[in-house]
Amino acid sequence: MTTTQVRHDSLLRFALKLDGVASGGLGLIALLFNDLPTGLPRGLVIGLSVFLLFYGVGVFLLGLRPIRPLVAVVIIGNSVWVLDSFLTAFAGWFPVTGLGVFLIVAQAIAVMGFITLQVLGLRRSA
Repeated sequence: MTTTQVRHDSLLRFALKLDGVASGGLGLIALLFNDLPTGLPRGLVIGLSVFLLFYGVGVFLLGLRPIRPLVAVVIIGNSVWVLDSFLTAFAGWFPVTGLGVFLIVAQAIAVMGFITLQVLGLRRSA
């Protein structure tokens, strides 16, 4: 398999690095404040926090040298994350509190922004 490094990609690099910093930051904050009354199981919050720390580092590193197929994976993963976030907030899987709904929806909206920037950046770099 060959990889194609993306050129003329300042928006894409910015979008990936921003996603990486925000994801890692959210992971750290959620890990430190995992006992907030969100209605989500504490183990789930801790597990997702650790995942976000590693994911953030990976996406940030991808932002240093974007590779189109990996960027597409990030965009798809972010899209699944947004869908799952809304389902978690509203499908009744957990007894999510008002604070929990607010936090889940707020981060999902932020991720939709990352998706938009990443798609625009990928198109501009083609």
